[in-house]
Amino acid sequence: MKRTVCLLAISTLLGACATPAPIAAAPATPAPILPPPEASSQPAVALPPPVVTPPAIGTLPPVPVPPHPPAANPRLLLGKLLPDYVKPRDGWRDDIANAFTALQLSANAENLCAVIAVIEQESTFQADPVVPGLPRIVWGKIGEKAGGYYIPLGLVKTALMKTSPDGRSYKARIDSLRTEGEMNELFEDMAAEAQNLNLPVGMKNPIRTGGPMQVSVEFAEAHVRAWPYPYARRGSVRNEVFSRRGGVYFGSAILLQYPVNYSQMLYRFADFNAGRYASRNAAFQQAVGKLSGSKLTPDGDLLRYQNGAPARAASSTQQALGKLRGKLQLSEADMLRDLKQEKSFGFADTPLYRKVMQLADSQQGGRAPREALPQIRLQSPKITRKLTTAWFAERVDWRYQQCLQRAR
Repeated sequence: MKRTVCLLAISTLLGACATPAPIAAAPATPAPILPPPEASSQPAVALPPPVVTPPAIGTLPPVPVPPHPPAANPRLLLGKLLPDYVKPRDGWRDDIANAFTALQLSANAENLCAVIAVIEQESTFQADPVVPGLPRIVWGKIGEKAGGYYIPLGLVKTALMKTSPDGRSYKARIDSLRTEGEMNELFEDMAAEAQNLNLPVGMKNPIRTGGPMQVSVEFAEAHVRAWPYPYARRGSVRNEVFSRRGGVYFGSAILLQYPVNYSQMLYRFADFNAGRYASRNAAFQQAVGKLSGSKLTPDGDLLRYQNGAPARAASSTQQALGKLRGKLQLSEADMLRDLKQEKSFGFADTPLYRKVMQLADSQQGGRAPREALPQIRLQSPKITRKLTTAWFAERVDWRYQQCLQRAR
């Protein structure tokens, strides 16, 4: 029983160590399947990037430039856009170029730089990013959980001396953890041995994000059901997320493979962190708050969700909209029908969205904002400072602007 409690504690903490990524519906039109490139099959060699200090938040205005046309030779352009420290250069170049071809994305400088900026921010071009102090984080969480059951940490470590499939004990593997990929493999082995370890049969791996762009495993699994994966899979979709080629492919999909009307790439970066259309929805929440006199946090989520479906309890946005029912001339059922489209491009064409924004324009005496950075505090054991979605988007945008300078 004690061993069961200890290992269940690990399952809880492993889920906490992962940073959530946006999850959204994938497109339904299939793309041509491409063979995996030989040049990108070698593992990445991580070299330390140069130390660069981004400017303070809000101090770097966006650089207005006309969109570049799609590159006739994306690989040639990528050779100029990738930071100098990237190794192996050909491998990263080919993985990005192949992802754009498979996903049918326009390979212009803006889109290529957007992917490069996210990779640089999330992993500094490490295929499986190193998490500093990961064993300490893991053992700390195990100790917290064990303490809740009045079990000494020493007893937990003794229980984890059992040999794992790779020949080492689970304790030794935790002590030597460096990356989320290693942590994922550890938990995959624990899940496979659940019955022998007195763990619940069918227990799922709680590691939710990984790879060089920190992509949601759930998004990747949904994407391959709607859009053919271009490579011969080496194991599960989960394993592909933790590879360089798979991480770049799925990261490019969630960042760029959906239509928006944003004025700046900055808002796609915010969506990458907070969820698709979160920036549009945050602006909608700001408009609703001003019109109704309600204090709303523009987090980009218009409904409450439970197990992936809208919850019965009304969200704060729904409650604020209730105050506007007379002005909007929409029933509660009509508003809920439209709000259920909040994760799609079509929400902007619903009667609810159009009427709210028309009222906001009238109140402001001009065009109200159609985009805003979501206000979300980032939570993870790996984060030791107060960071937000706005912080993430601004930092990625700074890297994006640097990449565009290389394009010129």
